[in-house]
Amino acid sequence: MPALADLIRRNLDRIEQQIENACLRVDRNTSSVQLVAVTKYADWPWVEALLELGYNHLGENRPQQLEERSEKTTIPIHWHLIGQLQRNKIRKVLPFVSLIHSIDSMKLLAAVDRIAQEEQLQPNVLLQINVSGEASKQGFAPAELREQWAQIENFSQVNIVGLMTMAPHVDDPELARPAFRKLRDLKDELNQISSQIHLRELSMGMSNDFEIAIEEGATLIRIGSSLFEGLE
Repeated sequence: MPALADLIRRNLDRIEQQIENACLRVDRNTSSVQLVAVTKYADWPWVEALLELGYNHLGENRPQQLEERSEKTTIPIHWHLIGQLQRNKIRKVLPFVSLIHSIDSMKLLAAVDRIAQEEQLQPNVLLQINVSGEASKQGFAPAELREQWAQIENFSQVNIVGLMTMAPHVDDPELARPAFRKLRDLKDELNQISSQIHLRELSMGMSNDFEIAIEEGATLIRIGSSLFEGLE
């Protein structure tokens, strides 16, 4: 465990320095960026090492694994569901999750709102936006979101706190910048016209492009492979 913890600590130190550098470049405070450690492929001892180092914002792709892992420790954890949420999994995951990043359709949003009301919960959610327009990606198209915004504002049980996107997979991280900028601009646009919802979070950026995402306004970055480098 000491060797494991030391390796993860070194990876964290490197990532924290990258976060700080990116924030300095655009005059942001590092406290405005939350690292979400993506643990979907992490062995449980790796997760325990992270928790011992004080990192308790953890991201899981699969609701079942999130539910199982939430019962393994008494340490308080902010669980982020970053993967696709099927409607038949909503009721199981809501009691455990702090933030759902992947509300990708009106049908899913309506289902989460209804079940949350039945369970007397008020989950925090992000709307997933397909900024790049890629057929392989889930999420609202920006134009679709604008058209449906008045209807979205009528949902009362869910707390819609921001937007999420996944940039195109590119070798040069700089090529992801337009997607991140479009998401930030969309957030600002919706906040100007919104009467019921204030969008404060932008979940964007992963191991290969999170510095660019921070420069463009990311408040939540989802880091997995870079965090566990050397352990695979």
